[in-house]
Amino acid sequence: MSNKYNYKEAVKNDVKQYIEEEIDYQDYESIEELKDYLNDTLQNDGGVTRNCSNSYTCSAWQAQEYLCHNLDILAEALEQTGQGLTALHEGAESCDVIIRRYVLGEAIDQALRELDVERLIEQG
Repeated sequence: MSNKYNYKEAVKNDVKQYIEEEIDYQDYESIEELKDYLNDTLQNDGGVTRNCSNSYTCSAWQAQEYLCHNLDILAEALEQTGQGLTALHEGAESCDVIIRRYVLGEAIDQALRELDVERLIEQG
């Protein structure tokens, strides 16, 4: 029996890594400005959602493993984004990316809190 892959934790960790490697807090006047930038940028970023290539894993088998026991969040993401069941025809890798994009906003919020970014921006 395989363990359930935790999309929210995985995406949050990718976001934290992106922030630590790519973000200069002095470039942002507020946490909201940074949050908007991250939401816009990371929806298509290769390291976080890999939406640009439509595959995070570059492996259909690995994507299927990640989806295992996560069909509930896939169904929720498909419903909330209006993509419907036609997305299933695009395969496991595409469905994996759909979930990553769906949880991104929450992952950004958690990453910013854990890194105490608001305080860092205020210190400028």
